[in-house]
Amino acid sequence: MDPVLTIVVGVTLLTVVGIASGGALLLRILTGHVGANDLQKTFFRAGHAHAGVLVTLGVLLATLTAVVDASPGWAAAGAIAVLVAAIFIPAGFFLSVLGREPARPGPMVASIWVGAVCLVVGLVISGITVIGAGVSAL
Repeated sequence: MDPVLTIVVGVTLLTVVGIASGGALLLRILTGHVGANDLQKTFFRAGHAHAGVLVTLGVLLATLTAVVDASPGWAAAGAIAVLVAAIFIPAGFFLSVLGREPARPGPMVASIWVGAVCLVVGLVISGITVIGAGVSAL
């Protein structure tokens, strides 16, 4: 695996501690110990779920592309794009409903769309890179 990508994956694994603590906060909200309206509860759940899934997917892509001996530059680009999505999408969910009793998401909801573009780009790059490695191995 490319050394830069190895460092990125290591840092990413440490962020799982933050995701876990976010899960603890979510549990406190859902059990009524911390106040939040229905919109906030829904967006906090979505943000937490997307963070966990996208971090897992980014680490999986980094590992998969290393295992199939894909081009290191393209492998890193695809995995990092997915990991960037793991920042933007949850941030959009969390930050767009901050405040007291928001009735609708705020302008930070645009971050979700930025993250979605990063996710699609990262998946396309990773998919093509893995296919290319397979074709080269024939």
